[in-house]
Amino acid sequence: MPIALRPSQSLRLLQQFALSEVRDDAPDLTLRQMAILLTIYLDPPPHTVRGLAARLGVSKPVITRALDTMGALKLVSRHRDELDKRNVLIRRTVEGALYVERLGDAIIAKAMELPI
Repeated sequence: MPIALRPSQSLRLLQQFALSEVRDDAPDLTLRQMAILLTIYLDPPPHTVRGLAARLGVSKPVITRALDTMGALKLVSRHRDELDKRNVLIRRTVEGALYVERLGDAIIAKAMELPI
């Protein structure tokens, strides 16, 4: 079921979601880190540093820096591909799955507060 939002409503939703995230004790991710995390969790695996860089149109070092932060927060983990040691596989974690699910719930809650 599609929903229709006016531009001002969509921006208000984004603002309210961002404010709730800033006020929460959860990890504070940059927009780039959030895009990478959501790609890992919403697009089917396997995910590699090279593949994420190509998908998002950024360099491999950009992905690596973001993964360093997200790895320290236990939102993702990295492992060498046993079949091709040049590849680094990015895996989802339980903590990351719970974090992404909480994000989805927070967006829904803020959307429900939007004036009609």
